[in-house]
Parts: sequence; structure tokens; C-alpha cells
Amino acid sequence: MKYALIGCGRISPNHIAAAKSNHLELVGICDIQEEMIQDKVLKFDLREVPTYLDYREMLEKENPQLVAIATESGKHAQIALDCIEAGCHVIIEKPMALSLIDADKMIKAARERGVKICVSHQNRFNKSIQKIREALEKNRFGRMFYGTAHVRWCRDYEYYSKAKWRGTWEQDGGALMNQCIHNIDLLRWMMGDEVVEVVGMTDRLNHDYIEAEDLGIALVKFKNGAYGIIEGTTDLYPKNLEETLYLFGEKGTVKAGGQSVNRIEEWRFADALEEPGAVIEEFQENPPNVYGFGHTPLYEDVIEAIQQDREPYVNGEAGRRALELVLAIYQSAAEGKTVKLPLHHVSSVDFEGRFESREELGRIKR
Repeated sequence: MKYALIGCGRISPNHIAAAKSNHLELVGICDIQEEMIQDKVLKFDLREVPTYLDYREMLEKENPQLVAIATESGKHAQIALDCIEAGCHVIIEKPMALSLIDADKMIKAARERGVKICVSHQNRFNKSIQKIREALEKNRFGRMFYGTAHVRWCRDYEYYSKAKWRGTWEQDGGALMNQCIHNIDLLRWMMGDEVVEVVGMTDRLNHDYIEAEDLGIALVKFKNGAYGIIEGTTDLYPKNLEETLYLFGEKGTVKAGGQSVNRIEEWRFADALEEPGAVIEEFQENPPNVYGFGHTPLYEDVIEAIQQDREPYVNGEAGRRALELVLAIYQSAAEGKTVKLPLHHVSSVDFEGRFESREELGRIKR
């Protein structure tokens, strides 16, 4: 299967490695910065692969069947629509877009063109998460009471200064949209998907050089009567602490932790089908970074979905649900009130200037 990559930044090595592991024919790589392309060419020995500064030219000349989009978030939607129009299946880095209108356009266009959309929420493929999902689908938790998602990470000035788009409302969003959306996706997926209302608070406590939030906290009510708690921040000192997911049910309690919920740390079920210590010992992946090991199985699933003409495991609708929940938290925080779901017309740019007035006041005081 002919494959191309658009975007050669921080996450691109995971995509290239996943493509190679799944024996895709890499027919083109593209970035607007030549040095970013050459870095990946050298790192992965891609000297025979055509390189492009313009993705539209690459689509026209190479005619790939599958394209991965790993650019800044604000460009995902337009690039995806162009790829879909060219008849390409797409793997889109999270978030799939920064507005619900764009997400809906992408889903509709893919359906009309007969191509697949996969959103790269690769943590769904973690062995630990798959084990938890299996228990959920077998109803081992019984009635679900509530779940919590925590992302306690550090992102400093060096991180944000490496790319001007980071932390902007137009191209990125803040801690919830960028760093925490994977765990937000898992919480919504595990707790029943259908959210009815959200109460959120966001703030920018420690990064006055970005536009968006570095702390987000939310309460979520699901249609099935369960609740969710979300806490996400990039304010941790001096380095990342954890990403954790807790699920609490009538007959089960589970905790997944580690760098990117790759480890099962608590496993308690009334049915006692396994010895908890054995489960904890078996599901203890230790990835080298927060991106984990999920891209390779995600790619395998997308390839099979194309070949079998079925939906990918993480399709466009799944990506939209994660985006919707983040935007609902943003809207609740901005308006200071509960937000009812579903949402249809919210975008990250709706919150431009959210923290600027306070920053200007602070400058005057100093």
C-alpha cells in the first residue's frame, strides 16, 4: 500500500516507524521546513524516498493510498480535506481538528468519497487499555459509578519556543487539547461515550508566553448516570509525573498509570477471575516516552480496515467525541456555567483573548 507522511515534527518518527513495521511503501514525505525533512531522511535512511515542501504536489505526483497528517493541529482539517478529495485514506494526529464544524466536514467528505479516517488516539491500543476494555465489555465492572483522568506533565519555555504555533488558539489550544486529549478520549470511551453536561475551569498559571490554558479541571456527567473527573496540566515541576486513568464500578476498580497509561497498577474485581498481582505484573509496558507503543497496532488496524472495508478502531466519529469534550470544557470555563451536549459549532478560536486581559493588568502592576 502506497503511503505518504505530511509533517516531520516531534511525533513523525512514531509514524515512520509504524509505517515501516507494517510494510507500507513510503512514496513521499513532506514538510514546509526542509531541515525537518532531512532530519527524518537521515534518521530512518529514507534517501530513496521523494521529498516535498508542498503536500498538494506530493498528492498529485505520488498518488498515495494512505496519508498520515502530523502537522500542527490547526492545519489538520484543510490538509485532511485535500487528501480525502484526492481519494486518500487518512490517519490524523490528535486532535483531528480545532472546530466541530471542520470535524463534521471531514467525516462527511470521507463518507462521500468512500475513504477511511482514523484519528491517532494510539493509547487505545496499549495492552493495559485493551485489557481494561475487555473487562468493561464483559460487564465485569457492573454499573459504572465514575472515572477519573489525570495528566500531570511538564512543558517548559524550551518546549513552547521550539514551535511558534504551540499554545496558540488558532493552531493548538492548551494543555487539555494537546497533552490531555488522549486520556480524555479514554475516559469518554470507557464511561459510555454519551456526555450530557460538563462543568469546567481553565487557567494559565505558569506560561504567560502562550495564549491558551496550562491547567484544566472538569466534571462530566454521562447519559448512563456515571460521572467523570478530568485534571490536565503542563505546570508540573520539574518533569512529567504521570498519566493515570481510574475506573470505579459496582464490582470493579482499576487504575492504569505510568507515562502514558501503559501500566495496570490496580486490578480488583468481585469475580476474581485472575490473581490481581499477576495482571499487574503482566501489563507493565515501559515506553521510552509518552507516545507509547500504540502507533504500530493503530496502523495495522487501519490497513486491515481499508482491506476489509470496515471502520477503523478509532474512526472520525471517535476523534470528534474527544474534540467535543475538550471544547465543552473550554466553553464552560469561558462562560462560567454548565454546558449541555451535544455541541455543533464550537471552535478553539472562540476563546482567543481568554487570558490576555489579566496578563496586561499584571504588566501594568509590575
